[in-house]
Amino acid sequence: MTASPTHHEPLPFEGLKVIDCASFIAAPVAATLLADLGADVIKVEPPGGDPHRTLYQRVGCLPETVAPDNNFIWDLNSRHKRSLVLDLKLPAGQDVLHRLARQADVFITNLPLPARGRLAIDADTLLALNPRLVYASMTAYGETGPEAEKTGFDVTAYWARAGLMDMVKAEHNAPPTRPVPGMGDHPSAVTLFAAISTALYRRERTGRGGLVSTSLLANGLWSNAIQVQAQLVGARYPQRLPRSHAINPLSNIYQVGCGRWLSMVILNEARQLQPLLDALGLQRLKDDPRLATAASREAHAVEIVAIFDQAFGCHDLATWRQRLDAAGITFGVVGTLGDIDEDAQMRAAGALVPYAHRSGTTVAAPILLHGSTPRPPGPAPALGAHSAQVLAEAGYSADQIAHLTASGVVQHQQT
Repeated sequence: MTASPTHHEPLPFEGLKVIDCASFIAAPVAATLLADLGADVIKVEPPGGDPHRTLYQRVGCLPETVAPDNNFIWDLNSRHKRSLVLDLKLPAGQDVLHRLARQADVFITNLPLPARGRLAIDADTLLALNPRLVYASMTAYGETGPEAEKTGFDVTAYWARAGLMDMVKAEHNAPPTRPVPGMGDHPSAVTLFAAISTALYRRERTGRGGLVSTSLLANGLWSNAIQVQAQLVGARYPQRLPRSHAINPLSNIYQVGCGRWLSMVILNEARQLQPLLDALGLQRLKDDPRLATAASREAHAVEIVAIFDQAFGCHDLATWRQRLDAAGITFGVVGTLGDIDEDAQMRAAGALVPYAHRSGTTVAAPILLHGSTPRPPGPAPALGAHSAQVLAEAGYSADQIAHLTASGVVQHQQT
């Protein structure tokens, strides 16, 4: 192991100017990842604000469990940003955006392609103004093709269209599995972040920016890539069977005596089968022909799963954690949201971190650059909180800002 560094380097994106002209989750979160690592992100919002601000009211949380001032989804996905309320339907608003784009390093959007043209924020327009600009585009189904202009969310494009919703259902005759909000958006945000980072590296070598893009559909296919590739080469998966009929009983989910579930994966059966049987108290099955080969285990899967079910049901989760760890068996507890508050490993690994501005804990970006500590998670901006500041930095005078405000092009935070 290498020693931990004794000093901290500057954050890698300090001085980077980013315009987040996007809505909801995937594209804005790519900007959040840049902000966590030092970038100055200007969140351009329409009058009334990004609908993302009220998403927490739509995700099924019980109202009485959330304090009125705790907009937790907005805080998570928009931390460190500065808010500029700008009406891009007005030519003067487009002029403001164009001035900002000339001074920016990165522009991020997921507005539908036709809307970008109407608002004069399409890639051709902005790259003509600033050839060094990295224009980062997130779409539902891609930049080209008959469905390029079709709108979509992670549930429709990432989960449903890419086959994931069908692949993860409990068994072949079960209804498709319903994902919870954002499960495809956050991985897709990391992809767009990677595309932006790659384009910035290319700019260091060539001096030019350009268009980079990804889509929810492409990310769904990438998440489902092994199964998709099997289909593409003509391999056919068998129908998805219930857990009682698992093809490999050594890689299955099992319920323990206290009612919790664990997921066990054994790929080196020759080495790990005997330690597993010892841990389960099933030494009598050492020479059982049903367990002798992969083919025999598959042929007798229902019997083996039933035997394992009975054994796992004899003890609680704490006992199985100890036994399986001691036996060197790879397993994971099927976690619940209720487990997270007490999960010491998540905090020790830096996956959960404290807020910088108030009590409580939040989810960290899944990117660690050792020696460069990300910003401690700070607040997300109030609507229009930085409009005047951003315009002044862009070169607008106080009189010009007052005129833009009076004409409804720009809005400021309501007090």
